[in-house]
Amino acid sequence: MASIGKQPFGGTGNLSTRAIFGSVCLSRADQDAADGILEILLDYGINHIDTAPSYGHAEIRVGHWMKQYREQFFLATKTDKLTYPEAREQFHQSLERLQVDRVDLLQMHNLTDVVRREFATGPDGALEFMVEARDKGLVRFLGITGHGILAPKMHLQSLTRFNFDTVLLPCNYLCLQNPNYAADFNQLVAYCREHDIAVQTIKSAARGLYGDKLRSHNTWYEPLSNEDAISKSVQWVLGKPGLFLITTGDMQVLPTILAAAADFQTSPPDEDMELMVAEQGMQPLFDQ
Repeated sequence: MASIGKQPFGGTGNLSTRAIFGSVCLSRADQDAADGILEILLDYGINHIDTAPSYGHAEIRVGHWMKQYREQFFLATKTDKLTYPEAREQFHQSLERLQVDRVDLLQMHNLTDVVRREFATGPDGALEFMVEARDKGLVRFLGITGHGILAPKMHLQSLTRFNFDTVLLPCNYLCLQNPNYAADFNQLVAYCREHDIAVQTIKSAARGLYGDKLRSHNTWYEPLSNEDAISKSVQWVLGKPGLFLITTGDMQVLPTILAAAADFQTSPPDEDMELMVAEQGMQPLFDQ
């Protein structure tokens, strides 16, 4: 089995696999199922885990792994709290759940609303705690994450206010067919490249919203299920230099995503992607 390629994770000094394990897929998993996923990650050489306290049981399941494998993984979690005391309490709960005394990256979760950002980055806000945690050695690096059409624009604004080490936001073929999103995304990526900031992406293999359909997967959106379409979608994102791809929130889709990342050589041409979009009935996740 081929290992997934690595590259520098921004200016952190870490060589991370270009596919980062998104532990949200463990939100409802029992420990036996989670341990089965760990074996797959080790097979592919994954060395970077993204988690969050809002991901159900994920931190607990990952914490069980940390007893033996802490030094093999760059470990990232998040806070979705706005104030210093709330963020501090949530973070220390995360350390307990993860069974560690520090994490490598603490990210401010979904920082795409102006009002929330003002509270989180203002006096006695969550950012104040994050900086303190870094100064105390509880965290090595700080980042921001975001969903939705405004994520790249908001991230760029946030980066001009504070020197975050990483950003995380949606990226897939349909996202970047939106000219406004594409312009903002490309501007953000250029800034991050210039300032050595790691760019993590999500939703690579999204098919669209469920709408009236019954939910068939663990994700809030409907993921692609066709293996060829998943492979093309993953490899199209990886074809963009420097980007990292966080894996799916669904355990059924995860092995195909990892296999596609391991097999990556070049990005599929846009003609193939357009045909795939039509065949799979794909729709944008976010408003135009």
